[in-house]
Amino acid sequence: MSSIKIECVLRENCRCGESPVWEEASNSLLFVDIPAKKVCRWDSLSKQVQRVAVDAPVSSVALRQLGGYVATIGTKFCALNWEDQSVFVLAMVDKDKTNNRFNDGKVDPAGRYFAGTMAEEIAPAVLERHQGSLYSLFPDHNVKKYFDQVDISNGLDWSLDHKIFYYIDSLSYSVDAFDYDLQTGQIANRRIVYKMEKDEQIPDGMCIDAEGKLWVACYNGGRVIRLDPETGKRLQTVKLPVDKTTSCCFGGKDYSEMYVTCARDGMDAEGLLRQPDAGGIFKITGLGVKGIAPYSYAG
Repeated sequence: MSSIKIECVLRENCRCGESPVWEEASNSLLFVDIPAKKVCRWDSLSKQVQRVAVDAPVSSVALRQLGGYVATIGTKFCALNWEDQSVFVLAMVDKDKTNNRFNDGKVDPAGRYFAGTMAEEIAPAVLERHQGSLYSLFPDHNVKKYFDQVDISNGLDWSLDHKIFYYIDSLSYSVDAFDYDLQTGQIANRRIVYKMEKDEQIPDGMCIDAEGKLWVACYNGGRVIRLDPETGKRLQTVKLPVDKTTSCCFGGKDYSEMYVTCARDGMDAEGLLRQPDAGGIFKITGLGVKGIAPYSYAG
């Protein structure tokens, strides 16, 4: 196995960087800074960053087949036109919960945009419990609600054969799986595939690699871990020089690079001195495994 290299490729100082997505067409990494209400696009060739400001916390971004992007902003599923920076609301959820916002989101292999909600935090990972729900926005802009009583709706992805949906509700400290029907978008038979160990802290964003193994960013744990969802075993731990690792995705020209987002909110002055790259974007190479391209929203 080649040696693993970790570098901070962008010192963005995100308050809470999240939702990294590789855009092959532009050799760019998309990501959001949730409380700063910004969607960012980092060009890996020119090293330049473009940022679009929105009017509410923006928790995830995804590619759109029609061009441009989709994003979860506040409690709205939105379309984002990058060229003129305009936002168009496609659907809204949790209208009865004024303190809620979306959190992590991702597009499934059929082009549906899955995202879940949570109560707004008082401090990082401190919030009113059981206020969130999991939703998906279908290509026809109809919204399906799957379940409620969620604490912090987080990492999500699908097995390579599209028959299993993986999901994280952070404060359950586990990675869960559901049977998945790609035709209908239905989920069933929830079960735990991995229980976090104490030093791994809080499970956050997640992605799948080309071997069907899951990578989970560990918030407050300063690492990403590779899991085998079939055996429930941890296969690998990659530690980063920042504690508040939030999410991960594969990218680069052959999807052999991993990009990791992180946060700096909730850190004191001493912590920020010790971790000057907190809130930056990290690139990990030499993992010896590739990822798969992200799916695009079909509506």
